[in-house]
Amino acid sequence: MDYILHLYCYLYGKSCRQRWNIRPSEMSINTLNPIRAIVDGMKLTPNPEKPMIALSIGDPTVFGNLPTDDKVLQAMKDAIDSNKYNGYAPSVGYQKSREVVANFYSCTEAPLEAEDVLLTSGCSQAIDLAITVLCNPGDNILVPCPGFSLYKTLAVSLGIQVKLYTLLPEKSWEIDLQHMESLIDDRTTCLIVNNPSNPCGSVYSKEHLQNILSVASKHCVPILADEIYGDMVFPGCTYQSMASLSSDVPILACGGLAKRWLVPGWRLGWILIHDKNQIFGKEIRQGLVKLSQRILGACTIVQGAIESILNDTPQEFYHRTISFLESNSEICFSELSTVPGLTPVMPSGAMYLMVGIEMEHFPEFQNDVQFTERLVTEQSVFCLPATAFEYPNYFRIVVTVPEEMMVEACTRIREFCQRHYRTCSQDSNELDQ
Repeated sequence: MDYILHLYCYLYGKSCRQRWNIRPSEMSINTLNPIRAIVDGMKLTPNPEKPMIALSIGDPTVFGNLPTDDKVLQAMKDAIDSNKYNGYAPSVGYQKSREVVANFYSCTEAPLEAEDVLLTSGCSQAIDLAITVLCNPGDNILVPCPGFSLYKTLAVSLGIQVKLYTLLPEKSWEIDLQHMESLIDDRTTCLIVNNPSNPCGSVYSKEHLQNILSVASKHCVPILADEIYGDMVFPGCTYQSMASLSSDVPILACGGLAKRWLVPGWRLGWILIHDKNQIFGKEIRQGLVKLSQRILGACTIVQGAIESILNDTPQEFYHRTISFLESNSEICFSELSTVPGLTPVMPSGAMYLMVGIEMEHFPEFQNDVQFTERLVTEQSVFCLPATAFEYPNYFRIVVTVPEEMMVEACTRIREFCQRHYRTCSQDSNELDQ
């Protein structure tokens, strides 16, 4: 009877379902955030005698010590009071808002017009659209290691292979250009460059950026420039956008309000299309527009406020934020540099500092995950193990916490390391006994 039923269904295109069989899609199965995969598996039970200090969250607003500027808040209030921004906007953003962003980021070396700007729901959606428009299943992209985990999360869910190129801590996290170039093949459709960097806090020199562009130009690979931390650099360093240095490499530059203006929850980002030689052409632009139409992205109220946010925020606000981040970074670097078994790398911008763990001196722990897990248990300090960034035996510190909290956290990390540090001779003696 079942055979006859299935034959009937096959011949006449009818449904033969006799029971429920609902399965998740392949895309949902293949979607994995490496940070969540690591953190959710950790046993995080803080010491009840010590208040928790979380140095793991890349949200500058968590502790309330880094508020956005009053001008930014007033711009939002004015946008709401105007009653002009309660409806749907075009999927790529209001024309006026796109013009404002284009004017703000346009320069002689890399001019922009409104048509070169797409507004998105944060920088994350900008990165999503950029990867999706450039890549097909089976293609591959080049991603920094250590690097922001979202790149891999998005790519793998789309059937795109991720190839990790190495960053060099001994060179302030510059790219290993030879290694990066060796990964390029005929299916490489995108090179992602994150400058300034999460999780490293590095800021690349003009010369290094030019060398990266030379490799991309040689192999005809477009660049996705993740520049969400653009201009968040410490005194003595200079930030330059990749597009301002490119003569021929087409670039999709992704940015947003989240970090520099300290409003990550407002979810306004953008893609800046830099295509001097029309290599992207109409097709990539049209593809981005079509992808933006899947879900209407950027918040209309923030779009209404963007002109005032970009043009009226006082320079003192930016200087004050950078000064705080630099001071906290220096405190953290100075304190941890004298802790046996740790090797911090001083950042030059953004909000992060990476610390190497000389694991041979901490034989109780197999890896950085166990190290940071026990740090929570004993000292109630949570640093993100760099295994989450596919770079083991390091951990990342977010330097946006209040200064007194940073000092206290460093003191606790020192106590923890002093308790568990072993010299190599100690290890061998213990084994002999």
